[in-house]
Amino acid sequence: MLDNLTSRLSGVIKTLRGQARLTESNIQDALREVRMALLEADVALPVVRELIESIRGKALGQEVLGSLTPGQTFIGIVHQELSNLMGGKNAALDLAAVPPAVILMAGLQGAGKTTTTGKLAKWIRESAKKKVLLVSCDVYRPAAIEQLKTIAEQLGIEFFASDPSQKPLDIAKAALDHGRRHYFDVLIVDTAGRLAVDEAMMKEIAELHAGVNPVETLFVVDAMQGQDAVNTAKAFSETLPLTGVVLTKLDGDARGGAALSVRHVTGKPIKFVGVGEKLSGLEVFHPERMASRILGMGDVLSLIEEATKNVDQEEAKKLAQKVKSGKGFDLEDFKAQMQQMKKMGGLNALMDKLPAQLAAQGAQVDDRALARIEGIINSMTKLERAKPEIIKASRKRRIAAGAGVTVQEVNRLLTQFEQMQKMMKMVSKGGMAKMLRGMKGMLPGMR
Repeated sequence: MLDNLTSRLSGVIKTLRGQARLTESNIQDALREVRMALLEADVALPVVRELIESIRGKALGQEVLGSLTPGQTFIGIVHQELSNLMGGKNAALDLAAVPPAVILMAGLQGAGKTTTTGKLAKWIRESAKKKVLLVSCDVYRPAAIEQLKTIAEQLGIEFFASDPSQKPLDIAKAALDHGRRHYFDVLIVDTAGRLAVDEAMMKEIAELHAGVNPVETLFVVDAMQGQDAVNTAKAFSETLPLTGVVLTKLDGDARGGAALSVRHVTGKPIKFVGVGEKLSGLEVFHPERMASRILGMGDVLSLIEEATKNVDQEEAKKLAQKVKSGKGFDLEDFKAQMQQMKKMGGLNALMDKLPAQLAAQGAQVDDRALARIEGIINSMTKLERAKPEIIKASRKRRIAAGAGVTVQEVNRLLTQFEQMQKMMKMVSKGGMAKMLRGMKGMLPGMR
């Protein structure tokens, strides 16, 4: 989503590379470009003005260290100020309350609130190790209650049944009572959304807030709405004691201004960002890491966290042993690596967190390639997976027909696998530099 902003800001840094030092003149030129980049990204005008003044004040008084270029010094200042603008540091969920700690979800219709409620429940169960109860108080939208019930069933999380004929406050109180009696740690209350902020909506959610006394009141907002998202969040924060914001659809085709504006305009921290439709697509929001991604530095820390959380450690150890010995790396292992990548959100999610220079090498990324590769390998026999060299013309035709692909795609996979095997042998012989040179274009779907 932030690609346009990233490319514009990267261009600003390049213009400073040839400069010997930071001067008022070249800082002014760079700031003009930064201002245009931010306005194009739909960042609120008051936010842009304050950020530019802050960067100018720091840059004019900044000494360029001997080991740094003016561009590196300037990008360091911009990174710090962007991070400060978005809150400086992560604002964690506050679940320190007499169980069950209540989380109230608010937002407009279509922002992805119900899906986010499910994602948050999954995150709390896995990261905070809490017993979670879900309840829907949305008695207006057709099938809203059923939607959350279905999500709860998919996640294996308990759902408190409600009915459209009931009053939202009665549902919430009954769920709270159930949560207390059955020793739940957290109760997440999904509320009704509207197409726009209105008096009836605000009155209802204020009553719910007073009735269940939540420790967290999170406003779910669609990042693709840009400036409208910020204005809506402000309207809610003025009438409801919000404790934080969840930005959804951050991976969508939007300009990114909401991520930079919402913290400044509402005074409420962004606690999570939603990416993708999968129920695992919720990330803790770290301002300093988001600033790094915006400036093309990548977000390697989040990438490491994703790997630690999603990669099967036992499988990784087995593969490491195979690589070390230089023997036995087969198509079954190749498929396992594709599956690990899918668990981490796929190639696009991985690329999004890599520094811009590395990600640019795989500018054309196709996540569907992972599914095709898995399908091709699944169409092979165990012997063919273990010994791909036996796969000749007739076997290729059978495999292609079974996977619903062309023979050319089967050939492409076998070529990629052969390259991967060579790379593994290089690693086993200590040829790390050779391996890195050979990696370009290795990942399927990356050209």
